[in-house]
Amino acid sequence: MTFVLDCSVAMSWVFPDEATESTGELRESLVNGRAFVPALWPIEVANVLLVATRRQRIDRAEWSRIARNFAALPIVIDPVSPSRIWGEVLDVAHTHRLSAYDAMYLELAMRMQLPLATLDRALAAAAHAAGVEVPTAAQPD
Repeated sequence: MTFVLDCSVAMSWVFPDEATESTGELRESLVNGRAFVPALWPIEVANVLLVATRRQRIDRAEWSRIARNFAALPIVIDPVSPSRIWGEVLDVAHTHRLSAYDAMYLELAMRMQLPLATLDRALAAAAHAAGVEVPTAAQPD
Protein backbone atom coordinates (compact mmCIF):
# COMPACT_ATOMS: atom_id res chain seq x y z
CA MET A 1 0.00 0.00 0.00
CA THR A 2 1.19 3.50 -0.77
CA PHE A 3 -0.02 6.30 1.48
CA VAL A 4 0.80 9.60 3.15
CA LEU A 5 2.18 8.90 6.62
CA ASP A 6 1.72 11.33 9.46
CA CYS A 7 3.83 11.50 12.58
CA SER A 8 1.20 9.92 14.84
CA VAL A 9 1.26 6.63 12.98
CA ALA A 10 5.06 6.68 12.67
CA MET A 11 5.36 7.18 16.42
CA SER A 12 3.13 4.16 17.01
CA TRP A 13 5.96 2.19 15.42
CA VAL A 14 8.38 3.58 18.01
CA PHE A 15 6.34 3.43 21.21
CA PRO A 16 4.85 -0.01 21.90
CA ASP A 17 2.07 1.44 24.08
CA GLU A 18 0.78 3.41 21.07
CA ALA A 19 0.93 0.50 18.63
CA THR A 20 -2.16 -1.32 17.47
CA GLU A 21 -2.69 -4.23 15.16
CA SER A 22 -3.83 -1.69 12.58
CA THR A 23 -0.72 0.49 12.77
CA GLY A 24 1.39 -2.66 12.52
CA GLU A 25 -0.48 -3.60 9.35
CA LEU A 26 0.28 -0.17 7.88
CA ARG A 27 3.98 -0.67 8.57
CA GLU A 28 3.86 -4.15 7.04
CA SER A 29 2.19 -2.71 3.94
CA LEU A 30 5.44 -0.86 3.24
CA VAL A 31 7.00 -4.15 2.16
CA ASN A 32 5.33 -3.60 -1.22
CA GLY A 33 4.43 0.09 -0.95
CA ARG A 34 5.81 3.48 -0.03
CA ALA A 35 4.95 6.22 2.38
CA PHE A 36 5.13 9.86 1.43
CA VAL A 37 5.68 12.58 4.02
CA PRO A 38 5.92 16.36 3.87
CA ALA A 39 9.30 17.98 4.46
CA LEU A 40 8.37 18.84 8.05
CA TRP A 41 7.98 15.16 8.99
CA PRO A 42 11.61 14.52 10.10
CA ILE A 43 11.49 17.67 12.25
CA GLU A 44 8.21 16.60 13.81
CA VAL A 45 9.56 13.10 14.49
CA ALA A 46 12.74 14.55 16.01
CA ASN A 47 10.69 16.79 18.28
CA VAL A 48 8.59 13.85 19.50
CA LEU A 49 11.78 11.92 20.27
CA LEU A 50 13.22 14.91 22.12
CA VAL A 51 10.09 15.35 24.23
CA ALA A 52 9.93 11.60 24.90
CA THR A 53 13.53 11.70 26.10
CA ARG A 54 12.85 14.67 28.37
CA ARG A 55 9.90 12.77 29.84
CA GLN A 56 12.13 9.71 30.26
CA ARG A 57 10.02 7.59 27.92
CA ILE A 58 13.09 6.72 25.87
CA ASP A 59 16.81 7.12 26.31
CA ARG A 60 18.87 9.44 24.11
CA ALA A 61 20.92 6.41 23.07
CA GLU A 62 17.85 5.11 21.17
CA TRP A 63 17.74 8.05 18.74
CA SER A 64 20.21 6.60 16.27
CA ARG A 65 18.48 3.19 16.25
CA ILE A 66 15.12 4.83 15.63
CA ALA A 67 16.60 6.99 12.86
CA ARG A 68 18.14 3.90 11.20
CA ASN A 69 14.80 2.07 11.41
CA PHE A 70 13.00 4.93 9.68
CA ALA A 71 15.78 5.29 7.09
CA ALA A 72 15.34 1.60 6.22
CA LEU A 73 11.68 2.14 5.34
CA PRO A 74 10.53 3.32 1.91
CA ILE A 75 9.60 6.80 3.13
CA VAL A 76 9.78 9.53 0.50
CA ILE A 77 10.09 13.12 1.70
CA ASP A 78 8.19 15.60 -0.46
CA PRO A 79 10.35 18.67 -1.11
CA VAL A 80 9.38 22.03 0.38
CA SER A 81 7.69 24.38 -2.03
CA PRO A 82 7.23 27.83 -0.51
CA SER A 83 4.69 28.74 -3.19
CA ARG A 84 2.66 25.62 -2.29
CA ILE A 85 2.86 26.44 1.42
CA TRP A 86 1.75 30.04 0.86
CA GLY A 87 -0.98 28.83 -1.49
CA GLU A 88 -2.54 25.39 -1.31
CA VAL A 89 -1.39 24.48 2.21
CA LEU A 90 -2.76 27.69 3.74
CA ASP A 91 -5.98 27.23 1.78
CA VAL A 92 -6.37 23.67 3.11
CA ALA A 93 -5.57 24.82 6.66
CA HIS A 94 -8.13 27.62 6.45
CA THR A 95 -10.84 25.52 4.80
CA HIS A 96 -10.53 22.61 7.23
CA ARG A 97 -9.55 24.55 10.36
CA LEU A 98 -6.21 22.77 10.66
CA SER A 99 -2.77 23.94 11.69
CA ALA A 100 -0.44 24.64 8.78
CA TYR A 101 1.54 21.59 9.94
CA ASP A 102 -1.43 19.22 9.66
CA ALA A 103 -2.54 20.87 6.44
CA MET A 104 0.79 19.89 4.88
CA TYR A 105 -0.13 16.21 5.32
CA LEU A 106 -3.64 16.68 3.95
CA GLU A 107 -2.48 18.79 1.00
CA LEU A 108 0.10 16.13 0.11
CA ALA A 109 -2.53 13.37 0.24
CA MET A 110 -4.90 15.45 -1.88
CA ARG A 111 -2.24 16.36 -4.43
CA MET A 112 -0.94 12.80 -4.75
CA GLN A 113 -4.42 11.25 -4.52
CA LEU A 114 -3.28 8.91 -1.77
CA PRO A 115 -4.83 7.75 1.50
CA LEU A 116 -3.72 9.61 4.62
CA ALA A 117 -2.61 7.39 7.52
CA THR A 118 -3.20 9.32 10.72
CA LEU A 119 -4.26 8.72 14.30
CA ASP A 120 -5.15 12.39 14.71
CA ARG A 121 -8.94 12.61 14.89
CA ALA A 122 -9.20 16.20 13.63
CA LEU A 123 -6.89 15.50 10.70
CA ALA A 124 -8.81 12.31 9.87
CA ALA A 125 -12.10 14.24 9.94
CA ALA A 126 -10.65 16.93 7.68
CA ALA A 127 -9.37 14.27 5.29
CA HIS A 128 -12.80 12.64 5.12
CA ALA A 129 -14.38 16.05 4.47
CA ALA A 130 -11.88 16.64 1.66
CA GLY A 131 -12.66 13.27 0.10
CA VAL A 132 -9.32 11.72 1.09
CA GLU A 133 -9.37 8.11 2.17
CA VAL A 134 -8.25 7.46 5.73
CA PRO A 135 -7.49 3.77 6.04
CA THR A 136 -9.61 2.23 8.77
CA ALA A 137 -6.31 0.93 10.10
CA ALA A 138 -5.19 4.49 10.75
CA GLN A 139 -8.22 5.67 12.68
CA PRO A 140 -7.91 5.94 16.45
CA ASP A 141 -9.35 3.05 18.44
